[in-house]
Amino acid sequence: STSFSKNYYHQNQFHRATTTVERIFNPLKTQQLQNKRSRARFSQVAKSTTSDVIMDITEEEEDNTVALPSPPSVSFSHVHLYVDALESVQKYKDLEGKINQFHDNKKDATVLFAPQNDGEFVAQNRDVVKQLICGLNFRVTGRSDDWSSEREGTDSVLVTTVDPKGVQIVVTAKSSESPGSNSNSRVRYTHFSAQALDRFYAAHAGRQGVAVLAFEVSERGGVDALYERYAKLHPKLLLDEQVQVYDNAKVLEVYAYYKGEKILSERDDGTLLRFVETLGPSAPIHALPGLVHVDAAFSSNAQAAYCDHWVSNVVSRTGFIDTLEDVLGFTPKVDFNAGVVAAGEAQIESTVTGNSSPFSTNLKDAALKDQSQVYLPINNALSPVGHVHGFIEEIGQGIQHIASRVDDLITFVQNANDNRKLTGEGFTFLGIPRSYYGILTVEQISYDVIDGIKSTSPTVSKGCAEAVVSACESSGITDAEGAVDLGLTAVDVSSKLNASMANSPSSECQEEYEQHRDIILQRILLSRYSNLYKLLRDNLTEESYLGIVRNCILIDVQGGDLLFQIFTSNILQRVPGEESPFFEYIQRVCSTSSLDDSCKAILKPGCGGFGIRNFLTLFLSIEVSKAMREVIRAKKDGDTATQEMAQKMVDLFTDQLNEANPILTDISDAMTAEGNAREQLALAIEKCDESLVAKLQEKIDSAVTSKIAGNEKLLSCSSKYMCLMRDLRERRH
Repeated sequence: STSFSKNYYHQNQFHRATTTVERIFNPLKTQQLQNKRSRARFSQVAKSTTSDVIMDITEEEEDNTVALPSPPSVSFSHVHLYVDALESVQKYKDLEGKINQFHDNKKDATVLFAPQNDGEFVAQNRDVVKQLICGLNFRVTGRSDDWSSEREGTDSVLVTTVDPKGVQIVVTAKSSESPGSNSNSRVRYTHFSAQALDRFYAAHAGRQGVAVLAFEVSERGGVDALYERYAKLHPKLLLDEQVQVYDNAKVLEVYAYYKGEKILSERDDGTLLRFVETLGPSAPIHALPGLVHVDAAFSSNAQAAYCDHWVSNVVSRTGFIDTLEDVLGFTPKVDFNAGVVAAGEAQIESTVTGNSSPFSTNLKDAALKDQSQVYLPINNALSPVGHVHGFIEEIGQGIQHIASRVDDLITFVQNANDNRKLTGEGFTFLGIPRSYYGILTVEQISYDVIDGIKSTSPTVSKGCAEAVVSACESSGITDAEGAVDLGLTAVDVSSKLNASMANSPSSECQEEYEQHRDIILQRILLSRYSNLYKLLRDNLTEESYLGIVRNCILIDVQGGDLLFQIFTSNILQRVPGEESPFFEYIQRVCSTSSLDDSCKAILKPGCGGFGIRNFLTLFLSIEVSKAMREVIRAKKDGDTATQEMAQKMVDLFTDQLNEANPILTDISDAMTAEGNAREQLALAIEKCDESLVAKLQEKIDSAVTSKIAGNEKLLSCSSKYMCLMRDLRERRH
């Protein structure tokens, strides 16, 4: 990666999007736009080469598109992880049995598992299969056949949730035993060969990682069509000279990325894309040749998970977008532009590309299980600092995270946290500042808020409100930042506050407190999730709100749709602070409202969007977590200066999150209004209702104006903290 990392963020300056914060593209217009962008990009590169080279490439592209087979339909299939080592299948089965005994047979946990101290949980050097089994109730449902271990020197397991058609994670490691005497015979399964692991590790700084993104090709002859498209449009990316044909499937593997610009640069030997076409009826496990079935029993609280989106960190975002469009017909769906995703000096851009699945339903369960809509978010760095830059600089281009959706995220994460504390195995999750959810302030005590609008006059005087906030901190109801202790009940809070306020030196304050005690208590309890309540109001119960806050779940709203998100800490990480991938789990709550009384509500793929608020929160939280680790390390080493500097970084990132949150809410609201108006506009045009068309166009124009204004505020906010962080860094040196 060092050969291209020094200048890649400068190259990407050319590709910055400068329009709206988030764009929903029309496929036809997108195709035209991409063609123009491709020509423009080639022309830019031509300035440093020759115009003849660019002309040749452009003409070659146009010639190659003639008489090519159409891109086949694809859907999510599986992801393939390459790791340092695996346990035997029997050991995994023994662990699964213990988990099942505890949950279903109510066996004493102390008999099954050694006592655990969750505060000492270390995320590094974990067996990801054990993490999935204990933390998320996955099970081993397949293993590689004997050929791979004996002849190819690798072992593999397939790990799935209770629905084997959902998320499928193949994990491969080199076998602990040396290959047999026939190890020099031909490779039967290239996807399980030791050479495949060696190639990935060599290109990935020797690190474990997500090595392959695999897609199911449902159309007969689809894999052959893809091979032909790659051979003519992107021959450098072909891994093999031909499609691999097995008894029950055809498999095509290609390199995912170029090292820089598409066609002009060489291939990146790391991450692969895999396309699997089954050749007859077979169980989902057999979609990848070389796997055999393993029986599995799931505990009663196990939830199914389904593929939602897979995220890459790359050098050339637009190059990867164009390549996917060339061979698969994918088109951009959403852009997060420069200034939206920024944490201090770190800035990135991201585009979500994907297919246009025809799937639609009004059934919640069917929408959850559908994996025909493929979304591939793609990130590139715009600055020489921050997570995305560090990822590419340290280990090269690759998969940042794998996102899967579940039916009930609050319960899913609560079980994961409970299982980790019980077994000492599983996942921790990315810490989110409590200010994201809500903290207690003097203003919250003073003023009533009805339907999101603050009252014009206070119900509690400022002096009394200040005394209440001070009493909450001194009595341990809140911490120094104003976050209420989630372990306290309403009775606990009332008791502690009454005792503290009884010692108030002001008799007038005591009288005012007694007069408004019930209201004050209600406002203190609401402050635990006040920011979320502004978005969701009474659509969630207090229990759900507290579950969200307690488990650090992110919430976003788009129209009537909700998006719940959470991110694990890094996986496959050997040393703290090393860049490595992570998992994301989400819940999409689709609005069931219809635009027209004459038609049933349709649940759309990707409802709830991709979390414009949460995207920034994730990016900031990654940087906060890195700074917090620096605080802990420096404190342990007795390095006071470094500890103070790292704490200032934590404070700046948190301040940026707090300042950006209301701006992002305004942008999200404007986007929602625009999206709803555009959908209604389409219906009005069909009905030839000119009056309604005019009104809806006014709504769209107003929403776009608000969105642009919000984007400008967000850019200003990002610039402010970029300067503050730069000043802090320069003072450090």
